[in-house]
Amino acid sequence: MKPLNVLIVGAGIGGLTHALCMSRAGHRVTILEANPSVEFLGAGVQISPNATKVLQSIGLGQELARMATVPEYATFRHWRTGARIHQSRLGSAINKRFGAPYYHLLRSDLMRLLIDVVAQDARIDLIYGVKALGFELKGDVVSVRSSDARFDGQVLVGADGIHSSIRQGLFGEQMPRFTGQVAWRFLAPAAGLDPSMVAPGVTAWWGPGQHFVHYLVGQGQWVNCVCVLESTQWAQESWVQRGEVAAVAEDFKGWHPSLASLIKAADATEVYKWALFDRPEMPSWGAGPVTLLGDACHATLPFMAQGAAMAIEDAAVLSRCLGEGLKVQASLKQYEALRKPRTTYVQRASQRNGRVFHARPPFSWLRDRVAPWAGRQTMARLYDYDALDAF
Repeated sequence: MKPLNVLIVGAGIGGLTHALCMSRAGHRVTILEANPSVEFLGAGVQISPNATKVLQSIGLGQELARMATVPEYATFRHWRTGARIHQSRLGSAINKRFGAPYYHLLRSDLMRLLIDVVAQDARIDLIYGVKALGFELKGDVVSVRSSDARFDGQVLVGADGIHSSIRQGLFGEQMPRFTGQVAWRFLAPAAGLDPSMVAPGVTAWWGPGQHFVHYLVGQGQWVNCVCVLESTQWAQESWVQRGEVAAVAEDFKGWHPSLASLIKAADATEVYKWALFDRPEMPSWGAGPVTLLGDACHATLPFMAQGAAMAIEDAAVLSRCLGEGLKVQASLKQYEALRKPRTTYVQRASQRNGRVFHARPPFSWLRDRVAPWAGRQTMARLYDYDALDAF
């Protein structure tokens, strides 16, 4: 097959992974990033086996293993007493069952790794400070316009996140819906914390209308915390809105004392607050030689830890479809048909988990009793998926 010239708008995890997948298959790639330099948004990221397989396939396995923390278990606890509701084994058990490790990383570490590998790849050009103002189709060529340049290719992939300009160019503006939930995220140095807070696992504390998740990142030097509560008082959709430790403590007042200690230890310069929004499921992801990837087409609430994984899976499946020898438009339709059932399931299950995590009595009593069975079913459905063989 003759190599393609691929344009990718957005240099996030999904866009960079797709560029590497396409390059490994012999194609030329140009990545256009609106920011003038790389942005490391978010603190921690969970990379489950279904995503790890893809990153290993493009040669990142050794570096991932070096920089990541391997969680040994996932534990769910009562918000006030700390009583264990359910625990699932991860670690070597996950690796053996699903064929790849489960990793926790600093998002900045994963981004630096992807960017470094992209920079060393002669088939990929990563250009910063290019804001896509629109695109045009002329024959077999798709062109992206910026304020002072034009970029031509045979395929255009919008990997530019939940505020995607490429999606807007395809389908017009689509207003998000505030879910009535607000999230805090912060990092706390692991040194000096209670041993239960730095154990090698991910812990989720379930409470009425709220939940709190924490796990180690940065090779065990930091505890990444994400805590969500129901609120109608604040609805700013931003990953970079600063917050205060005292406000987090107030929102989780009365929770287990170990969480109060964890909040108190937070790095005050790394406390952020953002509102959680939903977007409707899209009937189509593209048109002609243009398609979307990751949050641009299936923004997912963070209640299954699968946002990054879905973008990584998209990257692999799209590259495989484009390598099948079909015409570009047929390849993109095939990609959409293969991915939509999977991403729709994850979107809907994440929405449901938001309600499950925050259940109040008597529903919380039932939730706690079915949690072991439900956890096994969900784990199998998520991690058994192989994006490298999704045909």
